[in-house]
Amino acid sequence: MSGNGRKLKFHIFRFDPQQPGDKPRMQTYEVEEAPGMTIFIALNDIRAKHDTSLQFDFVCRAGICGSCGMVINGRPTLACRTLTSKFPNGEISLLPLPAFELIGDLSVNTGKFMRIMTERIEGWIHANGEKVNLDSLEERMDPDRADEIYELDRCVECGCCVSACATKRMRDEFLSAVGFMKIARFEMDPRDKRTDREYYNILGNDQGVFGCMTLLGCEDTCPKDLPHQNRIAYLRRKMLGAARKVAASAPARIGSP
Repeated sequence: MSGNGRKLKFHIFRFDPQQPGDKPRMQTYEVEEAPGMTIFIALNDIRAKHDTSLQFDFVCRAGICGSCGMVINGRPTLACRTLTSKFPNGEISLLPLPAFELIGDLSVNTGKFMRIMTERIEGWIHANGEKVNLDSLEERMDPDRADEIYELDRCVECGCCVSACATKRMRDEFLSAVGFMKIARFEMDPRDKRTDREYYNILGNDQGVFGCMTLLGCEDTCPKDLPHQNRIAYLRRKMLGAARKVAASAPARIGSP
């Protein structure tokens, strides 16, 4: 039983792309389970007692930083929030998150992806040239709107939604759910002065919300339970409205009825 000396078998992906001649492989380790053990705790045990070369990422150990995202028994999730007691047969396979540059073993470079994504969507408040007075009080905001923005700001950029997205796996340029959540967060912020047309230029195409196949792997795997389905549907409605405005303002073609 869990917590009474049960032996766990970890089958872990090993590959160091910086090591000449190294080849991808699965390596098995045995760990004695402890009460309340998480995958993160088990990985530290393996690195301390069995293999100091094992690479994986962590910072906060509390599901806040998003660093320990990995594929656990086929599901992208956070190692620090996954109890080993969830696996009754004690067999656990660990793989790095796909769709990201591999650093080594279970470590991937999500930061590079997130920076490119943020620059692409211009993920900051656009005040349209308005000067900010640092001595003034904060702008007042409707509490319900502030709560909606805070809900989306809970994204920890772990990359689980990106790895679970079939469209992203097929289209490298697809913005993916984490980008949609970031855009939705700024679109609903009254301090951001961008127009629907400006947002349409960012995500009103097949690389944006219209490329989403609505398989909802993002919502199924999000460790923060963010409303991906709701926000993607909202952005689609907004972008359809913006598309109609763009079409209505376009000059008529010669010879058109």
